[in-house]
This record gives sequence, structure tokens and C-alpha cells, in this order.
Amino acid sequence: MSSVLPAFGPRSRGEGGANVPWFIALAGFAAMYLPVYLAAATGIWQTDDNAHGALILAVSLWLFWTAREGVAAAPMAPSRVAGGILFAVGIAVYFVGRAGGVLMLAIASQPFVVAGMLLSLRGPGALRAAWFPVVYLIFMIPLPGTFVDQITGPLKQWISVIVVELLYRVGYPISRNGVVLEIGQYQMLVADACSGLHSMYSLSALGTLFMFISRRPSLLHNAIMLASILPIAFVANIVRVVVLVLITFHFGDEAGQGFLHGAAGMVLMLVALAFFFALDWLLGKLLVRSRNTGEAS
Repeated sequence: MSSVLPAFGPRSRGEGGANVPWFIALAGFAAMYLPVYLAAATGIWQTDDNAHGALILAVSLWLFWTAREGVAAAPMAPSRVAGGILFAVGIAVYFVGRAGGVLMLAIASQPFVVAGMLLSLRGPGALRAAWFPVVYLIFMIPLPGTFVDQITGPLKQWISVIVVELLYRVGYPISRNGVVLEIGQYQMLVADACSGLHSMYSLSALGTLFMFISRRPSLLHNAIMLASILPIAFVANIVRVVVLVLITFHFGDEAGQGFLHGAAGMVLMLVALAFFFALDWLLGKLLVRSRNTGEAS
């Protein structure tokens, strides 16, 4: 945000004073959220589950920078009431989060605060120009613990069943007891981190960013890509668990729990992105061919 807001005001020398509200808004935003970012950087962003938060922040800054010309070109039609309401909601959520020590709420207040600032200082056109960066801030919000607990259990069960079925069919001596996999002399617990929920969240952020940058003209193309994000993330996580099981079986428990365990996380990301790019390429070919066939007939 720091390199964006001042660029939103008029750029002529005679109108330079109109940038003052943006500088004030920027200073207020920095005073509110720099402590939040610092707390996250020394806390939740240090964990595997929420390590993507810092990346989302960096991408969001870049997205706002790319949207600056569109915001500057938007008609000057401030919407004080709507902007004030959104800003007030954001401030209320922020202070509840800060007072209660709930970092998730403080982070969650950002889209409301930024949307309120854009509406109040420039108008609906500015919010339309920057709608994706504003929405993208949602991916910075950590998933609530209760939601994670409710979803993680079923995901671990499904992944355990699928992994055992796949490896058993190709001849590996594998079985399971709940979410504990037994292969050879080794036992492996499909832990919460292996459920794939947080990887689905981070991959959803990557997938939506890719779709926004690609800007495919076909509504059907975009709809299929959007619907594919979670299934692709789930399949990629199955590949990750299979890799970990095979590493443990062939190279021992130390290899499975050591460096190669972290490398399996990279495998997940690469596999998911490969599936996503391949689907995008395939849809592009099929939809173009279908459109050409329709035009020819």
C-alpha cells in the first residue's frame, strides 16, 4: 500500500494538494497495520500452515501498484456514506482483534478498511479498478481453528483411504488403521498438515492470481479453472503423501521425516501448478477449437 495511495490523487502540479488525504490515509494505515504485520512475521507466518501470509502481503502490494492507474483515472465521485460504513466496520473488527489479541480479526479488517478508503477518497470507480487487490487480501487471513478442526478429520480419512488403495494395487504391503498407515515395518500417521487444507488455501490464492493475470476472455474457461482449484489441490496432496510413504518405505523413517519431508511439500506445489497450467492450456485449445468449429458451421 505504501507505494500506491499517493499515486491515486491528481498528478498535475496545481492539484498536488489533493494528494494530502491519500498521504494521511497511508500514514493511518501504516500505523494500524505495521504492528500487525510484525506480530504475524514473528508468529503465525513462522508456521508451515500460515507461511504464505507474507507472500500474500507482497503480492497484494504489487497488485495495488498495478491498479494505481485505473484508480487515478476513476471519476472523482466520493461515496462518503458507503465508504464510511465499510471503514467503520473495518475499524471495529480491527480494534476487537487488537484488544482481544486475535490476530486473525486484525488481519481480516483490511479489506473493509481499504475498500472504505477507496470509496471515501475517490468513489465507486476506484473500488472497481482495485477490486481484485482488495479481495485478494482475504487470502492473508488465517483459517479459523474451529473450521480447520472440522474439515481436517474427514480430509485425512479420505487421503488415507486413497493412498492405501493406490499403493496396495501396485503391490506395496500397505494397510491402515484409521489415519495410521502401515507399510512394511513402518507406521506413519497422516497428520493434520498432511490433510491438505492449508495447501488448498494457499493454492487457491495462487490459482486465483493466475486467473486474474491470464485474463482469459471465456467465461466457461474461467469457471472451469475456478472450480478445479480445490480438486487439483486435493489430488496434489495425495501425491505428496504417496511420495512420503514411498520415501519412508525405501529409504527409512529418518529420510521420510527429515529433509525429504520438506521436499515433499515442494512436490505438492509443483504437481498442483503443473496440473493447473496443463488444464489452462487444454481448455484454451479445446475452447478455441470449439469456437472455430461453431463459426465454420
